[in-house]
Amino acid sequence: MYNKLHLFIGLFILLVSLISCSKKESKSVDSNPQLFNAVGYSGTILSSPDGITWTYSTWDSQNYGTSKNLSGITYGGSTYVAVGWYSTIISSSDGNTWTERNSGKSWDLSGVTYGNSTFVVVGWKGTIFTSSDGSSWEKRTSGTTRYLNGIAYGNGTFVVVGSLDTLGNATILTSSDGSSWENRTSGTTDWLSGVTYGNTTYVAVGHSGRILTSSDGITWTEQISGTSNNLENVIFENGSFLAVGYSGTILTSPDGITWTARSSGTLKNLNGVAYGNSIYVAVGYSGTILTSPDGITWTERDSGKSNYLSGVTFSR
Repeated sequence: MYNKLHLFIGLFILLVSLISCSKKESKSVDSNPQLFNAVGYSGTILSSPDGITWTYSTWDSQNYGTSKNLSGITYGGSTYVAVGWYSTIISSSDGNTWTERNSGKSWDLSGVTYGNSTFVVVGWKGTIFTSSDGSSWEKRTSGTTRYLNGIAYGNGTFVVVGSLDTLGNATILTSSDGSSWENRTSGTTDWLSGVTYGNTTYVAVGHSGRILTSSDGITWTEQISGTSNNLENVIFENGSFLAVGYSGTILTSPDGITWTARSSGTLKNLNGVAYGNSIYVAVGYSGTILTSPDGITWTERDSGKSNYLSGVTFSR
């Protein structure tokens, strides 16, 4: 009887422990939900679980001032990384509390991406930094002194786009590891602002409605966009390419070749776009935030800010 009682008590304690562990694990997963994060001037960082309701991050409330304008943001390796003027790099594990990192003295930073277990940051005067964790950064030689603006990773290759080179052509660089870079011929005389990869195709967008496509990142072909407005950013999500730009321009394409203009409902310039939780989020001037379930029908949301928003990402 005594042994049976002890056995019963032991089983009861084990059951309670298992239930407790289960609750703790569930709580741990829920404590770091998927988020949209948008960045902008004056150190602005906004976060949202659904693209509709937005809150300010710790970095924003610390009021670092206009010298900390943020230009781009990405998510990878369970880490958010945002970049900006005066070599600013900040990182976060949860999208809410941010830490400034030391990239070393350099020029303004404009774009960041994650691929091949590596963060790569680009900026003015050919600046490129790489990091494996978002905390420690190493400066790389790009082989150019031009303004590097957009960067993407796909099919084992990083592609960077930027301003005009000494011959008057838009800059395109490629790299397999983020460390060694090669210059490519773009064939266009307009600045390129954004680039992405999807559906076995690289797509780069830029000023005056310029759109280029490539199967390998080396040889590029110009496509007809149907607009002369500057295009700032492009993504491939949900089986479609989507580009945003000045005067509320939004274009969609299934293949990067044939593009269709969509009505955004705004004339404000759009700078960044992301997709997650079955919704697109576009951001731009004067705190503009738009959302869409399909990339076709768009609704303006209240960001609570009037600051210039430059980029947006989604954790997954």
